[in-house]
Amino acid sequence: MKYAKLFSKKQTPQSMPIPGSGQVRNSARGYVWAVDRWTMLDRFLILGSEDGTYYIGERKLTLDHAKSAIECLKEDGERFVAQVVDVSEAGRAPKNDPAIFALALASAYGDDATRQAALVALPRVCRTGTHLFSFASAVEEMRGWGRGLRKAIARWYNDKPVSALEFQVAKYGQRGGWSHRDLLRLAHPKPATELHRILYKWIVDGELNGELPVIRAMERLKEDASVAEKAALVRELRLPREVLPTELLNERLVWEALLEAMPMTALIRNLGNLSKCGLVSANSEAALKVVEQIGDAERLRKARVHPIGILNAMITYAGGSGQRGSGEWTPVASVVDALDRAFYAAFANVEATGKRLVLGLDVSGSMAGTRVTGLAGMDCRQAAGAMALVTAATEPQTAFVAFDTKAYPRTISAKQRLDDVVKLLARTGGGGTDCAIPITHAIEKRIPADAFVIYTDSETWYGRMHPAQAIQKYRQVMGIPAKLVVVAMATNGFTIGSPGDAGVLNVVGFDTAVPQVVGEFLRS
Repeated sequence: MKYAKLFSKKQTPQSMPIPGSGQVRNSARGYVWAVDRWTMLDRFLILGSEDGTYYIGERKLTLDHAKSAIECLKEDGERFVAQVVDVSEAGRAPKNDPAIFALALASAYGDDATRQAALVALPRVCRTGTHLFSFASAVEEMRGWGRGLRKAIARWYNDKPVSALEFQVAKYGQRGGWSHRDLLRLAHPKPATELHRILYKWIVDGELNGELPVIRAMERLKEDASVAEKAALVRELRLPREVLPTELLNERLVWEALLEAMPMTALIRNLGNLSKCGLVSANSEAALKVVEQIGDAERLRKARVHPIGILNAMITYAGGSGQRGSGEWTPVASVVDALDRAFYAAFANVEATGKRLVLGLDVSGSMAGTRVTGLAGMDCRQAAGAMALVTAATEPQTAFVAFDTKAYPRTISAKQRLDDVVKLLARTGGGGTDCAIPITHAIEKRIPADAFVIYTDSETWYGRMHPAQAIQKYRQVMGIPAKLVVVAMATNGFTIGSPGDAGVLNVVGFDTAVPQVVGEFLRS
């Protein structure tokens, strides 16, 4: 009967909701499910809302996330703060900014217990001076500077050993209109030690009446001395790049001194500068040192270096020019290879499931139009391919299918270079979106699979059948109780996975825990 076909729960065009499903319209005017507010919070903390998405502007997206976050706060404030701390401390997000903003929300909109928990968590989320300035900027837009907030800021300074605090003050003098002088004047901390008092006096009044070696070195770097003498001082006191006068950053001797004690994150970000000054070149001693340091998996872990940050560094360095400015350099192949290996090393303890997988990579126009938060020059389509390579490295029984409104079967091997796969996907697709395609393709080609893992922004609208209906059909036709994992690559509030299906898992795309979480789900 025509009526039954028009009102079918087994096959419904994606431009219409599945009858009785509770689906909502997404930004592309297709029908999907809305995720709950706690999933929205996780997506915001990991993906952020910077630059918006293909369909949603940055301002509206941020407002939507803020409203959803406040609802989470009202429901369970302590759970909210714990989730923020977990994402921030574990290095699960490419950038810490969303976590800082969320902590400011908790300190302003939570109940008394939540506000207290947020302020106690301040040093765990805001680990550097820049983080603290970002928090101050955000919190001032939301609330006044009450006693509790002032005490929390004072504790941030007093609880740090002077040696660590001195580096923070020297390295992050001011950002975003805030300085340590501003915060000390607001917080009025009672110095924990005599050296704290001396440091606070220098910050507020510029008077140095004691022995603070890093601050003293900063003053000496301004004096008339040779580059060699200044480089020796940098080496002796292990000074960071940020405390040096700009003119010294053009000197090879200075970069050589910096390299000896350069933190991992700074090293990855400054590879171009190290090559531009001629220090890191083919077969040079410095290049060998850089390769060794980047290859240290334990240092990567401790530095909380996110794999997407490594990917961004590799693409930038291999390109031979910065995304900002006019600097150019000759990339060193061994350094690019080290970054390629470091990408995999950043995913700790990834174990093979032994399952048969079909991995679907959304290469539609909306994925290409949505940028990876905070990383210029990379879109979600490219990042999805990078994340998929981890699967290729651990799961030998994987079929890869890129898709928009068509299927593009692809051979992806762990032996391929990361940047080559990213470029391959950048040239693939670009049309509309039908997230059912990887499943219907597997039905058509009779591909046996224990699970489908789909990287998408869930802005699906095109197909004759919803992905949730396609997975049901696959199970029936193939006789395999296949699972569906939906990996969100954008911060919208949608998912293609049916919340009523126990065989469906929703996770967030740029989270370093994704391979482990997916593996546990597939083994269960």
